[in-house]
Amino acid sequence: MAKETATYISQLVATNPVASDSVSVGDDHLRMLKTVLKTQFSGLSGTTAITATEAEMNYLDIATLGTSADSKVLTQASGVVTIAGDVKITGTTPLLTIGDAGAEDTTIVFDGNAKDFYVALDDSADKLLIGEGSTVGTNPILSITDDTVTLGDGAAVDTAIVFDGNAKDFHIALDDSADKLIIGEGSTVGTNEILSITDDTVTIGDGAAVDTYLNFDGNAVDYRVGLDDGTDKLEIGAGVAHGTTAAIAIDSAADMVLGGYINFQDEQAIRPDLKDYAETVNAIGGTGGGTQDIDVTAGNVVTATVDTSTNTFTFSNPSASGKACSFTLILTNGGSQTVNWPGSVDWAGGTAPTLTSSGVDILTFTTVDAGTIWYGFAAGTDMK
Repeated sequence: MAKETATYISQLVATNPVASDSVSVGDDHLRMLKTVLKTQFSGLSGTTAITATEAEMNYLDIATLGTSADSKVLTQASGVVTIAGDVKITGTTPLLTIGDAGAEDTTIVFDGNAKDFYVALDDSADKLLIGEGSTVGTNPILSITDDTVTLGDGAAVDTAIVFDGNAKDFHIALDDSADKLIIGEGSTVGTNEILSITDDTVTIGDGAAVDTYLNFDGNAVDYRVGLDDGTDKLEIGAGVAHGTTAAIAIDSAADMVLGGYINFQDEQAIRPDLKDYAETVNAIGGTGGGTQDIDVTAGNVVTATVDTSTNTFTFSNPSASGKACSFTLILTNGGSQTVNWPGSVDWAGGTAPTLTSSGVDILTFTTVDAGTIWYGFAAGTDMK
């Protein structure tokens, strides 16, 4: 008797049963074949007939990639493959490749109810496109090529990137009708402009009656450059609120108000027209005898009172050679004690002036060679 034991088709012996087997053995074979078929095709639990042709069944090219049993390739020679469910690509390094390096466009089309969109390779232009519609190259919204990302397609329309915030929206956009690049508040191009660029001009604000600022958010101190619209002044100052700690304020007549001093660091102030100016006074007070230095950087007007004992004056920190440096000394009771002057002072007439013992004398000193020579003279003695 020639009869095998089988659960799957691969276990069947094609030469069984043999001619000498009895009818009952043939019956056993038939029952075994039914079992094999039901086991092998256990997924066929319905009553729908399978109508696929041999050619259609052969579209499933189950080619093993490597040795993994679940790593297969599905190939389609031509036509459309429709998948009615979700598609998930998993694995350590999943890869989805569209195209075969041929000279043709490749496209993913999103078939919407009212509008279609696509992501595609425009092979003739060597561009990756995101666009409206389903035809590659028409209505591109964004294109990428080489190191360039382009928004728009040259049509006479606005293009915008909108930031959809919780409380406020913002946009960066091309206002095509005005030929401006705009950064603004909201999602509508051309409204609430914060900054616009056209030709060689950058504009902050949109002409509305509001202050506009460029704030510098520092670690310890903030600074601002801005328009104080209420006073119609341009301000540069510390802090972020207009009207507070303004270092420079410029009005519409180009007049400028300083809120603090300017340190020129020994540089030039060319062609100034000074009006209502003041000079810093270096108020020494009583000299107390001994050596008293006059530091020119502490003020070009110096006040001092000679008292107690012999007083020797020294001068320090004049301007560099080639620059004139002068100071005025208003000296009280200079004749009450012996006063010694630096040896570098050349006096008018070659002799130091006689000072008032109880009163005020005004002396002026000038150097043009960094203090090598100080030219001194009495501008006024015994002032009353």
